[in-house]
Amino acid sequence: MSKFIVNTHSRLQEWIADSKGYFTDEGLDYELTQHNLLTKQAPENFKAPAGGSATPNQVADNLNGAFQTYEKGRDASISCACHWTVNMAASASHGRLWGEAYSVSPCGIFVPPDSTIRKPEDLAGVDVHVGYQSGSHYTTIQALEPFMPADQIKLKFGGGPSDRVDQLLNGLAPAATVFGMQYYIMEQLGFRKIADNTFMIAAMIPDGVDLEDVRKYYRALRRAQADIDLMHQQYTHFYSNELPERHAKLVDVRRFGPGERIVFEPYSRAMYEDTHRWVEERHIFTEDKAGHGAYEDSVACPV
Repeated sequence: MSKFIVNTHSRLQEWIADSKGYFTDEGLDYELTQHNLLTKQAPENFKAPAGGSATPNQVADNLNGAFQTYEKGRDASISCACHWTVNMAASASHGRLWGEAYSVSPCGIFVPPDSTIRKPEDLAGVDVHVGYQSGSHYTTIQALEPFMPADQIKLKFGGGPSDRVDQLLNGLAPAATVFGMQYYIMEQLGFRKIADNTFMIAAMIPDGVDLEDVRKYYRALRRAQADIDLMHQQYTHFYSNELPERHAKLVDVRRFGPGERIVFEPYSRAMYEDTHRWVEERHIFTEDKAGHGAYEDSVACPV
């Protein structure tokens, strides 16, 4: 039997379950891996401009995001991404969305401390750096729609979360959406949150994964989640396993919050169908990429 491969997804739960033996207690033969899109990318393309502040188009659009990693195939028995991407990827037969749990991550649009941007309306026509067809893409639209017409929401596809931190730090982004660890970095460094974008995350399993192994995995994570709820400060050192060194040296992870929280409730038919419709209505995917899988076919353990 092959090992159950787990992507850690820059959160605490898997590291706690590993260190405290919860996976082993459940009889899961597993291996932890890290998904590089979310973590330790090189900053060479995000150096500060010579003697100046950010100007338009200094960062080229990066069209490789979370959805594209599912198109290519992630080397994991279970992995996570925002629920919009997992929903669309599962609908397009790139795996199945796990239907027995989801999670919620802190997220926000941040601007530099000296920015004149003070409220969401000030972001009209301003580049907000996000990841292409990744959580920050959808959640930024969702967060700004109450404040401005769609044609005033301007997105720049800046790459992964660590890339966007580099762009904020180096003056290449007037605003950027970040979540989880990167949210805590920008908060600790004094960047200003303009809008709360808290969003849902879902898990994806490829064909052939034993569903009982997935349940063992989640039983272990349930115990880890209880540990976080009780006293997350004991475990924030695990964030250091995920942060690039260039960011880790700027912050004190002991001050970070609990981060992503797993909700042990079903990802329902209404969630699936409403989310898919929301994405299609905003034309985020071309017709050939959108997928049209039914809930029963796209979700493992539908309810």
